[in-house]
Amino acid sequence: MDPLTLWIVIGAVVLAAFVVVGVVAARRRAALQRARDTRQLPGGPGAGTGGRRGGSALDVDERAGRGVTTDDEVVEAELVPVDRPESRDSRLARLRRRLAGSDSPLSRGLLTLISRDRIDEDTWEAFEEVLITSDLGVGPTTELVEALRGRLRVDGVSDPAHARAILREELVRLVDPHLDRTVHADRGETPAVIMVVGVNGTGKTTTVGKLARVLVAEDKDVVLGAADTFRAAASEQLATWGDRVGVPTVRGPEGSDPASVAFEAVKAGIEQEVDVVIVDTAGRLHTKTGLMDELGKVKRVIERQAPVGEVLLVLDATTGQNGLTQARIFRDVVNITGIVLTKLDGSAKGGIVVQVQRELGVPVKLVGLGEGVDDLAPFDAEVFVDALLDAG
Repeated sequence: MDPLTLWIVIGAVVLAAFVVVGVVAARRRAALQRARDTRQLPGGPGAGTGGRRGGSALDVDERAGRGVTTDDEVVEAELVPVDRPESRDSRLARLRRRLAGSDSPLSRGLLTLISRDRIDEDTWEAFEEVLITSDLGVGPTTELVEALRGRLRVDGVSDPAHARAILREELVRLVDPHLDRTVHADRGETPAVIMVVGVNGTGKTTTVGKLARVLVAEDKDVVLGAADTFRAAASEQLATWGDRVGVPTVRGPEGSDPASVAFEAVKAGIEQEVDVVIVDTAGRLHTKTGLMDELGKVKRVIERQAPVGEVLLVLDATTGQNGLTQARIFRDVVNITGIVLTKLDGSAKGGIVVQVQRELGVPVKLVGLGEGVDDLAPFDAEVFVDALLDAG
């Protein structure tokens, strides 16, 4: 081989080597850049401020096996199996089955009314008492009883099926099928933002995780924000839900500023162009002023980047009047747009659905029926009433 040919061959080999090295380096830089959004930022537990705007050291736990990174290397994580949530129709069917299988005082009272050949004054008084003790409230109870007395006095109760149809119609009207029960989670110019509020112990963080599953089942991309930084292990609990459904969780050190975590969650959602950001908030009920300051600040900080489209209040359906007291406080603190009722099963007094809607002037949008991962269902007035009558 003559010297000229030899130099040409050597040059071609060197050029090819540079191309290969360049491609590998470019791929590594791209992977590192993607991963930086999910890495542990400086500060760690107990730290003060960190590297991102917003005031605290935060991390985004990227789920579904996207890898854990540092500035110097990319380490591939094991793939996390991701559940496929049930569809909306399947969850509605589950709602009806669970409610129909309950044995609530309200359903028993309904059965008593429509099973009588003749409804006398004692029957009406007993029925009215059942409605009030089922957390329906005095106003709605009076409204329902007067409507039924008027209609059944005219139509009679000789035909149980006809009496049942009248009762169903009046109950559906009371629950109000015309309220907008949509969870507004459609992306606009920025991701839709949902704040979830409520007292600790009502199932608030669990509801956030289950709601993420609901939205994933609707093919939406979701980011979770663990802004409940005062309850031990709250962010870990939320991150576990993120793992199960395959969505990332933005969180900060325990005790860090909740507004900062919320800010970073929305920021991550904007950068990643997701559809929805769900922010879990602290549920401490100290004083009304304290809640106003904390939740108001969280909302204001979020809205520097994107509007808050939903503020969902989580209530335990079994707490009755205590739950309504909590609802009044949160109503005065933030602009509630919808209610999530958890534990709406045989131990709950189903009348709270009507009373809390009347109290807050907003609809029940979702209900939780148990501990299962898909036991969060959209609330439907007719399905609810039919299930009560089936249970009766």
